[in-house]
Amino acid sequence: MRYDFDSPPSRAGTDSLKFDFAAERGRPADILPLWVADMDFPAPQEVLDAIHNCAKHGIFGYTDPKADYFEILSAWFADRFGYAIRPEWVDITPGVVVALALAVKAYTKPGDWVLIQSPVYYPFREVIADNDRQIAANSLVPVDGVYQIDFADFEEQIVRYGVKLFLLCSPQNPTGRVWTREELLRMGEICAQHGVVIVSDEIHCDFVWNNAHTVLPTLSAELAERTVLCTSPAKTFNLAGLQVSNIIIQNALLRAKFKKQVDAMGYSQMSSVGLAATKAAYAHGGDWLAQLREYLTDNLTFLRSFLREHIPQIRLIEPQGTYLAWLDCRDLDLSEQELADLITNKAGLWLDSGTMFGPEGAGFQRMNFACPRGTLEKALRRLKNAVDR
Repeated sequence: MRYDFDSPPSRAGTDSLKFDFAAERGRPADILPLWVADMDFPAPQEVLDAIHNCAKHGIFGYTDPKADYFEILSAWFADRFGYAIRPEWVDITPGVVVALALAVKAYTKPGDWVLIQSPVYYPFREVIADNDRQIAANSLVPVDGVYQIDFADFEEQIVRYGVKLFLLCSPQNPTGRVWTREELLRMGEICAQHGVVIVSDEIHCDFVWNNAHTVLPTLSAELAERTVLCTSPAKTFNLAGLQVSNIIIQNALLRAKFKKQVDAMGYSQMSSVGLAATKAAYAHGGDWLAQLREYLTDNLTFLRSFLREHIPQIRLIEPQGTYLAWLDCRDLDLSEQELADLITNKAGLWLDSGTMFGPEGAGFQRMNFACPRGTLEKALRRLKNAVDR
């Protein structure tokens, strides 16, 4: 079937975090939201049918995945990324952020240092600090509009602080970088040399635009043995509210340590609706995703052209992956407070301030372009008018 991404149903009044909490978050009630990383589109019809069938059945008791769940999951990753997944490698959690926090607890002690690459998705910092660990930050370096890794600093951070855990964001949020095989291998080699476990958040893996995404454990047997791979259908199929993530750990010792933290949290069975939706998404959602990717590619083209033609003071950091645009607003020559006022009050837009992702994000804004074209055009015209004034 053909999907209509131009006219999705309204999310207002659905307790949507993105649309219904402006006042609670200190924004004007009529603000246009392009912030949190979920999409404005309904899930594939096959997923909706699976959820409807659950509702018709009417019983939502305890459920566990059987063999077909793992076969469907493995087929998706094998077909798209060359990574076949064994059932015994998989732990299911309510989300990737939960998994990040559990990994911090599983592989470090209070007071230990955990490495991140900044700017980065802000829960990376939160799960470290909130669990009484220390943050070691390897700052990504923009070179001609493309963020690069300072490998000397990467290793220096590990050595200086005795780092034993690295939280990798791949594809990278918010900069949109898709790491090359060479970059991943070099990071992996440094981590192996110093005994560092890698937690690789690959939740955006299905949104890579001009090159291939590399699933970290596919690079070498040694890397596979030190990697905790975090995946989820949440971003790909817009299922974040169903709270399903598949955490893949090949190393039995690392898996046992992680599972102990899952058990300590008191989590056991996944949601019955989430289970059905995940199976349907990975089994039947490929055509919907192909159409969505075309639509988002066109949205990105529109965004790129509009900024270049109408708001040249704001520069798009070209996203190699994700549906999140990292906007360089530094040529506006505004303070952080003035930039926030421009975006929120003058343009009437709800974006994510770059400083949420670390001090390297000063002067930047993150915009979610996984929305109808009309919404994106309206937002950009608001932004143009505000900048012109």
